[in-house]
Amino acid sequence: MELSAMHNLKLGPKALLKWTVVALIVLVNLYADICMYSNGDIAYPLLDLVLVGAGVYIFVSKKMYAQRYAFPSVAGMSAFIIFPLIYTLWISFTNYSGAHVMTVESAKAFHMQKTYKSEGGDFAYKIFATEDNMCNIYLTQGDVAYSLESAINLKDSKLTANANQGKVTELKLVAATQQPEGKLLPMKDLMPLRNNLKSLVLLVPESQIKLSMSGIRQFSAQSEKFKELKVGEKADNGFVVDSKNVLWDNETKQLFMPNGDTGYYQYANEKGELFGEEFSPGFKVSVGLKNYIKFLSNESIRMPFIQIFLWTVFFSGFTVFITLAIGMLLACLVQWEFLRFKGIYRVFLILPYAVPSFISILVFKGLFNQNFGELNVFLNIVMAPLYNLFGAQWTPIEWFTDPWAARAMILMVNAWLGYPYMMILCMGLLKSIPDDLYEATAIEGATPLQNLTKITLPLLIRPLAPLLIASFAFNFNNFVLIQLLTGGGPDIIEATEAPAGYTDLLVSFTYRIAFEGGKGNDYGLAAAVATMIFVMVGLLSLLQLRLTKNSQAQR
Repeated sequence: MELSAMHNLKLGPKALLKWTVVALIVLVNLYADICMYSNGDIAYPLLDLVLVGAGVYIFVSKKMYAQRYAFPSVAGMSAFIIFPLIYTLWISFTNYSGAHVMTVESAKAFHMQKTYKSEGGDFAYKIFATEDNMCNIYLTQGDVAYSLESAINLKDSKLTANANQGKVTELKLVAATQQPEGKLLPMKDLMPLRNNLKSLVLLVPESQIKLSMSGIRQFSAQSEKFKELKVGEKADNGFVVDSKNVLWDNETKQLFMPNGDTGYYQYANEKGELFGEEFSPGFKVSVGLKNYIKFLSNESIRMPFIQIFLWTVFFSGFTVFITLAIGMLLACLVQWEFLRFKGIYRVFLILPYAVPSFISILVFKGLFNQNFGELNVFLNIVMAPLYNLFGAQWTPIEWFTDPWAARAMILMVNAWLGYPYMMILCMGLLKSIPDDLYEATAIEGATPLQNLTKITLPLLIRPLAPLLIASFAFNFNNFVLIQLLTGGGPDIIEATEAPAGYTDLLVSFTYRIAFEGGKGNDYGLAAAVATMIFVMVGLLSLLQLRLTKNSQAQR
């Protein structure tokens, strides 16, 4: 019995390979999660732990065999759809921005590195080098002179590595009666050694003074500006520390505390009351519904948002309509049996779809140039004489500075980019319509318009409906067109709190808030706007589904 049990415990080659791969995957991901967590990230390590843990359980357990086929799609949806939504929602409740990127611990560490000139004054210095690259630093202040206790190699790789890592190297000084031996290094030779010199801390004998480089030609007595106070510790002004990350300014003898409302460090009095200047860098804090309240209550943000939302809906809907109309018309024409060279026409009409869109957009940007664009040159030649006949003066169209002209330009360019797709769809669907229907209507004397409205459109709209919805959704978030052609401009003057333009779509409006704000990149407000967009689009989608179900039920 014992031998059979031992035999069952032995792993075969396949099982051993399987568990080895699982162990490697787990170890690699754990190492990555630890590295991310040590850098201050929490969300990404948590997501990775959940997905890797679930994946290992599903692919190892025999009970979960059926779920193995669905797990990759579920994991992808969780990582690229659900997680970004949750992360965006979380950011919307914070003050996360270009000025508030750090954690409070990182901001504290930044301030803890600050120093100030303390008692001891400034020392001029010279560096003398011997033939074996050993250097000695000679410091003077009036009649007082010091030199290093032992010479060092300022080009040493360890010293350079410490300097690059922000570490300091402490060296002892001794009183000197004469200059050290060696050749005096000129200033041009000292410049490449500047970073290594900055990492040195020189200890003055028989005192607590520490000297560090404060200028190109001098070392100064530097002291730590801040020291951290522990919880329960009593500061020199009598304040009893009741929270973490509280600092004491050794220079001004004041409390230096984090403000949990604004995300900045400020000075505080003996009662812990904050006052005065806010010191960068800022840190992330939770602000609750502040971003949403700002979005809903601030007129300079809410009104541009409403304008942009209405324009986005119109832009998407009109683009779908005009591209469908042009595409269907051209599809009918190129499939007309009496038309010659139909193949050549198809190739030329599909070319806009074959050329990368960003190239076409940049070409149109040049064509619509207000001063040198070919379109305005042509209009000047044609329209100027007509205006002169009536005693008026033709003014070139300002495509990029006039709001209505810019929107018209956007619609024209997008129609050019979108009609080939609709034409290809309609060409395929038209072939599925039986010719008998048109022959029957021809006997009845139907006109081409009647054929279009009674046969072609009804038979095309139903299979096209899902594709039209997809096209509407694509144009709703057509960021590339707006960013490359107009950049969202011309700007809405009333939008003082957030950058907004007349041709902005909701997606480009959110992008500009996040990355092009005049007061810093406001990721928190952008996340709140993105959340509001998600809610509004979700409600529109639910309404559309309800209307679709009702129309199907009536049929």
